[in-house]
Amino acid sequence: MELGLYTFADVNPNPSRSKGAEGAERLKHLIEEIKLADQVGLDVFGLGEHHRPDYAASAPAVILAAAAAKTKNIRLTSAVTVLSSDDPVRVFQQFSTLDLLSNGRAEIMAGRGSFIESFPLFGYNLEDYDQLFEEKLDLLLALRDSEVVEWKGELRAPINGRGVYPRPLQDLLPLWIAVGGTPQSVARAGALGLPVALAIIGGEPRRFAPLFDLYREAARRAGQDQAKLKTSINVHGFIADTTAAAADQFYGPQAEVMNRIGRERGWGPTSRAQFDMSRGPNGALFVGDPETVAEKIIAQQALFKNDRFLLQMAIGPMPHDQIMRGIELYGTKVAPIVRKALTEKGEGAKASA
Repeated sequence: MELGLYTFADVNPNPSRSKGAEGAERLKHLIEEIKLADQVGLDVFGLGEHHRPDYAASAPAVILAAAAAKTKNIRLTSAVTVLSSDDPVRVFQQFSTLDLLSNGRAEIMAGRGSFIESFPLFGYNLEDYDQLFEEKLDLLLALRDSEVVEWKGELRAPINGRGVYPRPLQDLLPLWIAVGGTPQSVARAGALGLPVALAIIGGEPRRFAPLFDLYREAARRAGQDQAKLKTSINVHGFIADTTAAAADQFYGPQAEVMNRIGRERGWGPTSRAQFDMSRGPNGALFVGDPETVAEKIIAQQALFKNDRFLLQMAIGPMPHDQIMRGIELYGTKVAPIVRKALTEKGEGAKASA
């Protein structure tokens, strides 16, 4: 199983200094975080696209290209690209360029996005929400599959035999579909035979497990090769030297973000009691010392059979030094425990077969 991180490059939406200075420091720190993740042997780093004052990553491909120059092995992906409000041609070109710069380490994680600011910003009608994603995903797949494209839709001008360049170094640029728990989205990914990444940021993870069963069944019915299917769970959490420190360091920033979003969406405020329950064995948060987090990752993998696990640690105004320590522990302590357990599990399964 691949182990990685993702972030939205959170910033203070109301800083005491200029927003430019705030963004510059966050992006400097972000490149340092990605570089460290590569150095400690993590497999993937994802960067989400947002168009709000509380996030600095509206152009993930640009930031990931800067990270490509500072890293050697880690895969670099969007998490997510808001495909519905972007142009698939430009998305493909940007990530193909990233693939060339990174020597074949680029990926796209495409989704509808968790916010709607990008739709009016780029002149799209929210009433076309579903159709926009379906059409643009269809075009992105066509661009990925063929150098010269013939394509026609209803919401974008057709492409009549035009070449799209540059081409990526990888034969097929990896494309994941990000979903938030909607059965239709999971089934679509399965029918297309595309890897699927499921965001689990609340509730009891166990209730999401049937979605991966639906994904595999949709792929089977569509005649997709089951061996090529991949799944990821994308979660919130934090790692520190002790579980108490991890909980104390993560709670404040995470609660600030969730309450800010909650006020926009009509959620009730969160509490420390809810947070502590969610970081327990059956909750959605992965918060603790390396052994605690590793045990939970292993337990969830037994439930989901996921091929990838991505952890969002940098939520809200987390101090940079704490994030760096968390990344160090993730790569040097958590990852070895998880990899050893899953290797032994695999060898045991082979021996009993």
